[in-house]
Amino acid sequence: MKVGILGAGQLAQMLAQAGQPLGMEFKFVSPDPTSCAAQYGELICKSYDDESAHQELMEWSDVITYEFENIPTDMVLKLEQANSLYPPSNALATAGDRIAEKTMFNSLGIETAQYEAINSAEDLHQALTVIGRPSILKTRSDGYDGKGQVVIKDNTDLAAAWDKLQGAPCILESMVNFDREVSIIAARKKNGEIAYYPLTENHHREGILRLSMCFHAEPLQNKAQDMVRKIAEHLDYVGIIALELFQAGNELLANEIAPRVHNSGHWTQNGTQASQFENHLRAICNIDLMQPCLLAPAAMVNLIGTLPNADDVAKHRNSVPHIYGKAEREGRKIGHINLTSKDTDLKVFKAELKSLLNLVNEFDLAAKF
Repeated sequence: MKVGILGAGQLAQMLAQAGQPLGMEFKFVSPDPTSCAAQYGELICKSYDDESAHQELMEWSDVITYEFENIPTDMVLKLEQANSLYPPSNALATAGDRIAEKTMFNSLGIETAQYEAINSAEDLHQALTVIGRPSILKTRSDGYDGKGQVVIKDNTDLAAAWDKLQGAPCILESMVNFDREVSIIAARKKNGEIAYYPLTENHHREGILRLSMCFHAEPLQNKAQDMVRKIAEHLDYVGIIALELFQAGNELLANEIAPRVHNSGHWTQNGTQASQFENHLRAICNIDLMQPCLLAPAAMVNLIGTLPNADDVAKHRNSVPHIYGKAEREGRKIGHINLTSKDTDLKVFKAELKSLLNLVNEFDLAAKF
């Protein structure tokens, strides 16, 4: 099976790593000649809107997928009409517009934070009379890892907040008093076959995911599964989908979807029989899905900006580092470390996780263990 991928970063890299044992070949499109996925296939080093790149990818590929959302929907639609392309373009379009996304959630009976569409400074003033402060102003599209958003507090200068987002169409959301941020990942085939991964607890700092953890017997697993199933069926989805949620008591509020393999599911590489990357490929290539089962409590620690000393990582005997081969740069995801409990008890697992977090300077998170 020949798989074309729009993008050649670490997610494309991990897809290819999962697909090669299945006998799959890969071709990537990226304008970056240093793309870390290139060693796992052929790189078409051209811009994403290059017609010749599209043509080459269409002629070569049996199926096409993508590793990130910030690609023109019309380009994806064109490729979709010519080839099998998954996830479908309607999922990309919905995920790329926070108003459309929230509207979909509510239409399916899935609760969200309160929100209002914002197209001007006057809209912002009016919406605040309904939603109040604190609240969060986000661009409707293109924001990720904390970019494209401003928290509106009691002392926030509204004109400055609006100017910071450069007058882009926005959404104002109420702040949710949540207990945890969690996510659920599911793989779905065209025939409706679906596989659910265990509910994952996530911790962010500066808008960037730092830690994901997964334990047995999450009480809200079935509720989260029902929510992501409704979304996947509504979109006639094929591939891996991630649903990010806020947990408040026994309730779950939907935050956003990601129509791709997701950072909060990287722990599945070592914590389940079939990673999210393998099941994404199985889904888009119409191969039977593997039903993921949590082998043992697992966690993923993101490596942001700089890499820790390899010898220090190796001292954690149940850890597996995944290094992307990207240059170190402030705020950049350059790798992650997966930790599983293996033959140790939960107390030892948490002590190892605490040590790993300290090693990568996540001291506030480490203090929670």
